Amino acid sequence: MRAGAPPPDNLSVPPRLAPLLLACLAAALLCAGPGLAQTAGKDKKGPVAYRWVDEHGVVHYGDAIPPQYAQQARSELNREGIEVGHADAQKSAEQLSADQHAKADALRQRQHDSFLVSTYTSVKDIEALRDSRLTQLQGQRTAAEQYVESLRARLGTLQTRALSFAPYSGRADSRRMPDDLAENLVRTANEMRTQSAALAAQNDQEKTLREQFEADIQRYKELHTIHAQ
Repeated sequence: MRAGAPPPDNLSVPPRLAPLLLACLAAALLCAGPGLAQTAGKDKKGPVAYRWVDEHGVVHYGDAIPPQYAQQARSELNREGIEVGHADAQKSAEQLSADQHAKADALRQRQHDSFLVSTYTSVKDIEALRDSRLTQLQGQRTAAEQYVESLRARLGTLQTRALSFAPYSGRADSRRMPDDLAENLVRTANEMRTQSAALAAQNDQEKTLREQFEADIQRYKELHTIHAQ
């Protein structure tokens, strides 16, 4: 590079050679004097060169950012080749959305932490509330199990009665199944499926409740450890 001449608009080098090129660029900027400062802007404290990395990991230097890299991260260099500014890469819509979700999660965590330390005085308080909630769920589950068993017994009785009628009976002179019996069979079978699904959901709810309280207990301990330090 000729002394006093401005640097090329765009230089690219492998990352391992970037420090050497930066030193050369700084020396050229110092030798260029006021002329180069005018081409880069009137403010001598402002950047006169930029550094960025392309999609292949190659470091580039230049007095302007190419359009295709306008949204990438870049560093701003002064006449001495020292970084005086930095611009992060512009985030995509997906990244911005992820950031928003992360902030919302962090806010919920802070609110929940505040709830834990202001509501409970000890781990035993959390365990007592857990046991109370579990006792309620277990009572509901017992009632649901008994109801499902009654439905199963009723369905068995109806199915036994249905065997006396066509098309389930083997007798040629069997009468057609009465409409009320057919309706009871269908209604009872549907109710048993519904209640069985609800019972399974209650089991899942109990498991989730145990996990939530266990997480609260561990977090409560962590918060008290942090405050004690």
